Amino acid sequence: MAPLAPLAPLVLLVSCAPSTPQARIADNPGRFSRLSEHEKDLVEKGQIERGMSMPGVSLAWGDPSSRYEGSRAGKATERWVYSSSEPVYTGTFTTGYGWGGPSRYGYRGYDIGMSPRIDFVPEDRASVLFVNQRVESWERKH
Repeated sequence: MAPLAPLAPLVLLVSCAPSTPQARIADNPGRFSRLSEHEKDLVEKGQIERGMSMPGVSLAWGDPSSRYEGSRAGKATERWVYSSSEPVYTGTFTTGYGWGGPSRYGYRGYDIGMSPRIDFVPEDRASVLFVNQRVESWERKH
């Protein structure tokens, strides 16, 4: 057995733990200290508002799943999209006649079964539009 094998469940648990504003602040104290007092208050509550800076949003909501750059009325824009994985459950019902248990004429049987399947599909949960690196608008799914 590998010497690190007993730590595997702990590593998995830590890697799946959700990130909170408090954890992001603790990981980035310098970035947090450069925010205005109003932004610090919002970040600690996990909230954002129009005019907020990109570092403030990153601390409040975390890093986005994807980023899109663009332009609006000659101003640089950037959209941050936050996604999560949603489970999609499907199953297949199977029946059939084939070789099964022993019988007088060889191995025969009838098979009935269910094959469950879970796929994880990405779903957008929120987006933030920045104009000149400041929040212009945002949307969040409930």
